[in-house]
Amino acid sequence: MYRVQLDKDRPALVISSDVLNRHALDVCIVPITSVEHRRFALRVSFPIGEGGLHRPSWAKCDQVTTIEQQELKYPSLGRLTSTTLAKIEAAIKIALELK
Repeated sequence: MYRVQLDKDRPALVISSDVLNRHALDVCIVPITSVEHRRFALRVSFPIGEGGLHRPSWAKCDQVTTIEQQELKYPSLGRLTSTTLAKIEAAIKIALELK
């Protein structure tokens, strides 16, 4: 996870592959929010501390986007658990109607 500038400065999860990231100028990301939206089933929650964040947070899987790699602010914030990553992957598949 990294900090990025979108609508405001916010954390984001890079979801494009490491191989692609080594050769492309852009990366694919999922923005992260600390605002809960109960109506959105495509927002995956994770607890304080996960991903290096200091608040309960939600991955906005309905807002997958790309940014230029140079927009990633280093160092990275942290990593998500494999369980959370699997939930995010499933939500992205639903949002993008992938099988």
